[in-house]
Amino acid sequence: MRTYLKGAALAALTAAFGTEALATEWNVSLWGKRRAFTEHVEKLADLVSEKTGGEFTLNISYGGLSKNKENLDGISIGAFEMAQFCAGYHRDKNPTITVLELPFLGVTSLEQEIAVSQAVYQHPAVQKDLARWNATLLMPSPLPQYNLVGTGDVPGTLKDFEGLSVRATGGIGKAMEAVGAVPTSMSATEVRQAMDSGIVKAVAFAPHAHMSFGTIENGTWWTTNLNPGTVNCPVVVNTDALDSLSDEHREALLGSVDEALAHYVDFYKFNSLDTWEPALDAARIELVTFPDAEIAAFKEAAAAPAAQAWIEENTARGLPAQELYDLVTGLIAEGS
Repeated sequence: MRTYLKGAALAALTAAFGTEALATEWNVSLWGKRRAFTEHVEKLADLVSEKTGGEFTLNISYGGLSKNKENLDGISIGAFEMAQFCAGYHRDKNPTITVLELPFLGVTSLEQEIAVSQAVYQHPAVQKDLARWNATLLMPSPLPQYNLVGTGDVPGTLKDFEGLSVRATGGIGKAMEAVGAVPTSMSATEVRQAMDSGIVKAVAFAPHAHMSFGTIENGTWWTTNLNPGTVNCPVVVNTDALDSLSDEHREALLGSVDEALAHYVDFYKFNSLDTWEPALDAARIELVTFPDAEIAAFKEAAAAPAAQAWIEENTARGLPAQELYDLVTGLIAEGS
């Protein structure tokens, strides 16, 4: 476990070295491989190093520091200073931010996903929730609506999902359950093997993840318009590490978030969304588009029940669940 200098100790050490900034290295725990989903972290590392003349560096590791479902635990004990995780991996550890994973919220763009996520991250109850793990929320990892790549019989109606084993986490899993599917939560890195072995017949991912984790290599069909929701995967930092940064280094980090997110959005649009349809064509994936009436029925079956259950469950935890839900839905209604 790392020990971070605070208060008088940090001031004394800084004084001893004059005004020259102390060199700082942070370890960053990601998983999989470099892809659209991690480009904001890669960009942040570049910006921080550039702004500090190489005195503050982020050493990014893809799976070398921790398993993705254990990244929040690693942050809590100071095993590394920054990490990315998804709320649905451990709902009990971060219940407040799972409001962003409820099905059919109606987010329409990556930019809106960023705005809504950041508003939730700034809520006092959310900050208190993550503080239990000594974690400070730094930035979201905005993702478009999820859809399914599957194998076997091509679904023609929502009824065809009954009994289908689907890798789906968070609110998307609840939505699939509402139409009779059997959702299974597993990390992204386990998905390809689960498909190959037949443990799951379909996988809910955003386009970049379908490409990165190989689902279209053995999938036969893709749902173009289910759009049940997305997952929320924040980047967090160890709070003690953040507090121990010099003013210059803290500003370099926090002041680079907006630029890193702007880079992420551009990269995702031009390197994932623009290449998705050609990838489907190359893999000869059949496109499945459901009629509007089927989508409306799906939403009616999944959205309101899931929201009500989430509110009741988290109100019982002592959380301002209705307030958080109203914050999210209000911002979306305003077009934020």
